[in-house]
Amino acid sequence: MYAQNPVAERALSETVITNLERHVRALCRHYAERLPFHGWHHVCFVRTKAADFARCNGAEVPVVEAAALVHDVNYLVRRNSPAAAGRDLRLGLLIGSGAPPGVARWIDRIVDEAEMATRGPDVSLEAQALSDADTLFKALPITPVMLAHRYLAENGITVRELANKIVNEQRGPHDEGYYFYNPVAARTYSRWALANLELWQCIREAVDDPAVVDLLGALTT
Repeated sequence: MYAQNPVAERALSETVITNLERHVRALCRHYAERLPFHGWHHVCFVRTKAADFARCNGAEVPVVEAAALVHDVNYLVRRNSPAAAGRDLRLGLLIGSGAPPGVARWIDRIVDEAEMATRGPDVSLEAQALSDADTLFKALPITPVMLAHRYLAENGITVRELANKIVNEQRGPHDEGYYFYNPVAARTYSRWALANLELWQCIREAVDDPAVVDLLGALTT
């Protein structure tokens, strides 16, 4: 186990992080049309916030930064896929950037551990920091207004499917008290999270109305 191990931090030197950033940024820019939601803008936001949360909770900051940089590469492998679908690409990017194989595998486990669909109340500090940053992006008030249509296009799903995904995955962690792990984040952003969940619950109900179904059909033809 590498958690809270200074060797892990030294193994992920500034050079490793810089190399990894360069490789991921190049991929995001090359495949920008395929990543309208999970592109470089998303990676940068999650990296910045994850590092902030890591400093607050005592996690290994370089490890969390690396995890944030590679957490969504699965969307380059397969549309609408779980984090595990990107494992081979993720490990290749990490090791190719100079991360020791053991640390690369640890980072891959952190990404899996932090995934919204499967995470629980007792995850590592590194996974908490990554999860809080990624969850905040989902809960931002601008996300359903400015970015939801990008998610639909990127993943080839319907509004109904997205509403079901959001409510089904996020309602449990919210109601059970671990939507955000960081107490400051919970105090600051939980109102946004609840408003977002209520919005998507309303959307899920609305798409059962035949008139709304007809309206959506007219808008997409």
